[in-house]
Formats: sequence, C-alpha cells, structure tokens
Amino acid sequence: MKKLPLHVKIMIGLVAGIIWAFASSAMGWNQFTIDWVDPFGQIFIRMLKYIAVPLVLFSIISGISGLKDMSKLGRMGGKTLGFYLVTTVAAVGIGLLLVNVIKPGALVDEESRIKNRLSYETWANSNGIEILDGKNFTNDPAYASYDRAEEMTEAQKQMVAEKQAAASENKDAGPLKFLVDMVPQNIILSLGNDKLMLQVIFFGIFFGICMAALPDEKVAGLSSFVNGANEVFLKMVDFVMKAAPFFVFCLLAGVVAKMADTPGEVFEIFKGLASYSVTLVAGLLFLIFIFYPTIVRGFVKSLTYRKFFKKIAPAQFLAFSTSSSAATLPVTMEVVEDNLGVSKNVSSFVLPIGATVNMDGTSLYQAVAVVFMAQLHMVDLSITQQLTIVLTATLASIGSAAVPSAGLVMMVVVLQSVGLNPAWIAIIFPVDRPLDMLRTVVNVTGDTTVSTIVAKSEGELREV
Repeated sequence: MKKLPLHVKIMIGLVAGIIWAFASSAMGWNQFTIDWVDPFGQIFIRMLKYIAVPLVLFSIISGISGLKDMSKLGRMGGKTLGFYLVTTVAAVGIGLLLVNVIKPGALVDEESRIKNRLSYETWANSNGIEILDGKNFTNDPAYASYDRAEEMTEAQKQMVAEKQAAASENKDAGPLKFLVDMVPQNIILSLGNDKLMLQVIFFGIFFGICMAALPDEKVAGLSSFVNGANEVFLKMVDFVMKAAPFFVFCLLAGVVAKMADTPGEVFEIFKGLASYSVTLVAGLLFLIFIFYPTIVRGFVKSLTYRKFFKKIAPAQFLAFSTSSSAATLPVTMEVVEDNLGVSKNVSSFVLPIGATVNMDGTSLYQAVAVVFMAQLHMVDLSITQQLTIVLTATLASIGSAAVPSAGLVMMVVVLQSVGLNPAWIAIIFPVDRPLDMLRTVVNVTGDTTVSTIVAKSEGELREV
C-alpha cells in the first residue's frame, strides 16, 4: 500500500466508503456509521477549509509581490478571466445541445407530464406570470389540477424557501452588485466566511500590488513572513493528504449512509431521475475527458492525454469526495505546481480566482436541469429563452460559493430568468448530491486546465 500513488489510495478509499455504506445499511449499522465514521469525514473537510483561506491569501500576496512588472499582472489577469469565460460559455452550450437532442424530460410518461403542465399553469396564473409555449391543458376535464409542491417534505419546502430568498437578493441587486461584493468591508469577517472568498482574493491582490510598489528593503521582513507562512500552510496540506484515503473513506461512507436507511432506498436514489442524470453525466464526462484534454494538448504538446490525468488525479478524486472546489484548492495548487510544472506566480493567482469564478460543471448542470424541468412540464423554451439561460448561468457562476450544492441557489436565479417556477428545484433534490460531486471534478479540472494554459502563454511552465 505504501508504494501506491496517492490518487490510487484515494480511489480505494472512495470505493471502500461506498461499499461500507451499503453493507452498514444492509446490517442496520447506519446510525453507527453516521455517529462514529462520518465525523472523521467532516473533520477532513474542516481541515481543508481552514487551510484553504489563509493559503489563498498568502499565496496571492507572495506571488503578486514578487512581480515587479505590473503590466504582466494585468496581462495574466485578462488571460485568466478570458479563458474562464470561454470555457463556461462552452460548457453551457454543450449542456443545452445535449438536453435538446436527448430530451430527457420528454421520456417521462405523458400522464405525469400533463399533470405537471397543469401544476405549472396554476402556478403561473396565481403569480401573474405569462404562460410559456406548450399545449394548454387547463380546461381538460380528464385531469384535475395538480400541484407538485404538495409532494415536498417540510425539509424540502424549507430548503426551497431558503434558496428563493437567496436568489431574490441577487435578482433585486443592480448590474454592478458583483463588483461591490468583491470589495470587503472588514477583511477579518471575509476571512471567516466561505462565501466571501472573492473578497479575500481582492484584498490579497491589492496587498500584493502595494508590496510590489514599495522598495524591497522596506518590505523585506513582511515578505519573509508571507513566504514562510505560505510554506507552513503547504506543509499542512502534505500532512493532511497523507491521511486522505482514510478521511475520504469516512466522508463517502457518511454521505451515502445519510441518504437512506435501507439498501433498497440507496439503490432507488441512484436509479431515480435516470434520464436527467444520464444526460447531465454525459455532458460532464465530455468536459472532463474530451474538452479539457483537447484544449491542454493544443497549447502544451508535451502533455499527453495520459500524463495530464495522471498528474491531476489526486485533485480530481478529492474534488469528487468533498464536493467543494474551495476545500480542494490547497491540493489543486500543490498538484498544479509539483506535477504539471506551473510556476507559483501563476498558480497562486489563477487557481484561487478559478475556485470562485470558474464553475463550468455548475453552469452545464443549470442549463441541462432547467431545460429538463421545462420538458417535464411540457414547456417549450424558445431559442431566445435558451440564450437567456446561457447568459444568466454564465453570470450567475461568477462569485458562486465554492461549497457543496451552491449551484441550487444559482438554479433559482436561472429558473426565474425564463419565467419558470423556482420550486421545481425540489424535483432534482434526490440526485443532486452525487451529481454535485461530479460537477466539482469538472470545476477543478477546468481550473488546472486554465492555469496550465496561462502558464504556457506566460513562459512560466517548466518540464516536470
């Protein structure tokens, strides 16, 4: 076992955790797993999160303060945001193409879709919203009015209400609200809130620029402290990752154990919404195994398909187990620098921004899920409305919290942008968590891709 690569050990931990969860369900040990195994998985996520924020801060300050050429910083920032924007739009476009070709929502039996359509029309009429294109079943005597919201549990209703409230704040904000939100009012509060990572990044960039603008002799002590602190946090990552296979085992066992009490329920969770799940997984796997490797290969000829995945595998497996690109960030930075050969200057600038801004997997998921739910309710979205989804999903991904299920909040924004019922997010609750794990792998793979491309274009990519 000691000779196995880290990513293989993590994969063994993943599989073992799922097997344990199924076995404990069969033997009635679910509560034991939740009480005595899952806490170690939660400890793992907490350790990664408390390392992530200071590591991001010190890495950015260290990287930027070492750049005496400010024009290079501006050029690198433009490339970073440009590449992230292109990959996000491409991800949404791929999602829309797949969902329109496969039409997963149309594969459901017609009677259920008619009832769903009635539910939609009832909601639209009661809220004064114009009913979108599709056959009108309001006067059909064969079916009574049907409201899917009545099927939701109280917990689901509460979650929907919370997501709607969060989305309402975003909707009522002005067009430049995202710029205002980037600037911290109190950096101490920003450091303690996972959702304010963009403010930490802004502070780090500004602090680093000011350090670079001062003579070396005036900031020598501060520079030594920043670099030393950065090395300490990187060493913390090393220590935590030595135990990652065990922690991942505990994390996966706990996640699956919490989802159901019996093996039958576990199987039903993964079987439910099959057409939607297959469509979404196809799009996510296309991004991971075709889209990103093709881009990397186009810019870095020496980085073959096999080499690319072998080098970034630890970050991918960790992203899958944590469902958080923020929690995975310390490992992503280590993998990109040590395995891909990206310079510290580039990785410390590009990756923290990517963990906040680059949400390709989440954007593709929003596009597929919104059109799927529209198809499920016999609502035909026009080209204009689908383009609105592209724009809204792309903009919503900027600043989206890099934490599990943050995409559900953004989903509410996208549904509202095309006049659909935001409560429909309850439909995809049962399969959101496992799909969220794969979406995070896409996000992290996209981050490593863009950082490699930017490093190559800046001459900051060394041969490993």
